[in-house]
Amino acid sequence: MPPRLRFQPKRVRLCTTNAQYPSCQHRNTYASLATATTPSAPLDPIKYAAPHIARYPPTQPPSYKPPEFRKSQLLRQYASLLRSSPLMLLFQHNNLKSVEWMGIRREFTAALSKVDADRAKSGHADFIGGSVKMQIVQTGIFAAALRVVEFYHPELRQEVPKMHSSDPKKTSSASLQDVGNGAESANFTHGLSESAHEAAQNAKLKHGLEPLLSGPLCLVTLPDVSLPHLKAVLSILAPSKEFPAPKRKKNPGYHEVPVQAGLQKLMLLGARVEGKVFDTEGTRWVGGIEGGIDGLRAQLVAMLGGIGAGVTSTLESAGRSLYFTVEGRRGMLEDEAKGPAEGTKEG
Repeated sequence: MPPRLRFQPKRVRLCTTNAQYPSCQHRNTYASLATATTPSAPLDPIKYAAPHIARYPPTQPPSYKPPEFRKSQLLRQYASLLRSSPLMLLFQHNNLKSVEWMGIRREFTAALSKVDADRAKSGHADFIGGSVKMQIVQTGIFAAALRVVEFYHPELRQEVPKMHSSDPKKTSSASLQDVGNGAESANFTHGLSESAHEAAQNAKLKHGLEPLLSGPLCLVTLPDVSLPHLKAVLSILAPSKEFPAPKRKKNPGYHEVPVQAGLQKLMLLGARVEGKVFDTEGTRWVGGIEGGIDGLRAQLVAMLGGIGAGVTSTLESAGRSLYFTVEGRRGMLEDEAKGPAEGTKEG
């Protein structure tokens, strides 16, 4: 038999810094460098908050309710209408038919066009008859929009505290907590935001139109406080002794049966003029001001002039009475001085 050769297994050599194994030497060098250059975690607390990341595009901010709902869009529309209409009339309509609405709108448009034509002949340049609108609104949504317009003023709210300040001591833990709780929502100031909803939910605030916001409503909005146009609207929709309806001979279409039947179902509730609430009598008083805005300004100037004249006469009366008193006393003293002198001469 051939002799058996015994081979011993090679021992596994560990990586050392020996020059015979350069790869192991590089590996240990890399490990030592990584351990030496890795920074340790800071022990001080965080003083600056990370900048807030906008999660929504500026053209589509988040809303309290989804904006794709019809109610949300109606609220936005009514809020815009309230902000852009300084003069607004509120009517209550009860089961008007389509034919009656058509007749009323026809006479309404014709009366306003006639006012514009008369003002053009007299040299006026403001023709707003085409911008006067009459529309039916949903009472509940309109009431919510009115509360948003009246009680939500984002320009007066407090600003969100800035997180990046030059002095780290001014940055408090409360401001950091506000960012964590969603301070970004305070930056949205549109009518559908959560802050607007919270402002409108305050039941302690009253705007004066609460008794009128019940039942079916119809609005007549004017883009300017034009009293001739207001008179025309009242004479067509709510005729009275101060605002008589057009005669049958002059306007036969106004006296048709559908128009008159529809007008009997319309009732004037009040008005909102420059943010002030007026009842039916107040609305007719505003429409009955002689001369319109110019006449009202003339009355105001005359009133202020009368007050100034009264104050002047009151101030002058005190000086005049003092003057008369002093002159009377001087005359008495002169008479007393002349009396004994004349007696001695006679003696």
